[in-house]
Amino acid sequence: MTHTHDHGDHDHDHSHDHGAHAGETRLAIAAGLTGLFMLAEVAGGLISGSLALLADAGHMLVDFAGLALAWFAIRMARRPADTRRTFGYDRFQILVAYSNGLVLFGISAVILYEAYARLADPVPVLAGPMLAVAVGGLVVNVAAFFVLHGGDRQDLNMRGALLHVMGDLLGSVAAIAASLIILGTGWTPIDPILSVFVCLLILGNAYRLIRESGHILLEGAPADVDAGAIEARLAAIPGLASIHHVHVWMLTPKRRAATLHACVTDTADGPTVVRAVKAELRRSFAIEHATVEVEAPGACADETTNVCFPSVAGDRPHANDHSGHGHDHAAHDHDHGHPHQPAALPRPA
Repeated sequence: MTHTHDHGDHDHDHSHDHGAHAGETRLAIAAGLTGLFMLAEVAGGLISGSLALLADAGHMLVDFAGLALAWFAIRMARRPADTRRTFGYDRFQILVAYSNGLVLFGISAVILYEAYARLADPVPVLAGPMLAVAVGGLVVNVAAFFVLHGGDRQDLNMRGALLHVMGDLLGSVAAIAASLIILGTGWTPIDPILSVFVCLLILGNAYRLIRESGHILLEGAPADVDAGAIEARLAAIPGLASIHHVHVWMLTPKRRAATLHACVTDTADGPTVVRAVKAELRRSFAIEHATVEVEAPGACADETTNVCFPSVAGDRPHANDHSGHGHDHAAHDHDHGHPHQPAALPRPA
């Protein structure tokens, strides 16, 4: 069997490094702005008695931690791969994005509970101080939002940080609106009502963040790729009789990987077919890292029948098996430190 490995995804070029450093700087600025103004909102909320300000201050406290963790995730992602984490540390950013989504759900639950309590038992609100602090918060949050908005939109870690800041921005807008209504009418229930509205907006975005990052953590395929599409695209490669055991997943939205078994014809050259398979995966599906196990017809190492499937596009068991790389990966031997020598293809019995 010939095992060929593509190491393109381990080559962190200068543009990637520049983007990571730029994102790190953006997160540091946003975290600093959020942390400083959080202290002002705590003071303003205590003085005015505004739930909107106190809720937003609590939100900003957690957001500060979330932004700091997102900043740390970018630094972690730059660490090189090692013998225990052969794909590197990029997925730490996905884990942070998923955690940030869960935190946003927790924040919303607390604010909704407090809003219910305030509606059941209204308390006086000092609308003047509330308005002053909310306007200051809006300025800070708008600045932080635009700092992060210029970052990589495909980076789920950056998107999670942006959602935190966007939640703060919406909280400031709600606090301004509530304070103006209270100043004009004296109707204090508007404060918790607008807090609930902001929570509902945050929950929708948090759900999408959790769904996307969770899909990656479960080693799901990219939205534009599936095993059937790969099989159909590779069918025209000369010398390729069939493929099976196709698995494709994301390390991050930008780093895709795949493994598959390729049955080649008796007259084909295994390494040539593998190079063509990898080139097509890069060109059509942006899959930079692929592991291809070459087999001769009738010689699948993982099938009890020991028979390769007859065609690329036909119906056959396991062709779209995405159960988490259920086949034996020992056969793939991911020893990236030692290039494999092509072995002669076995002849059918």
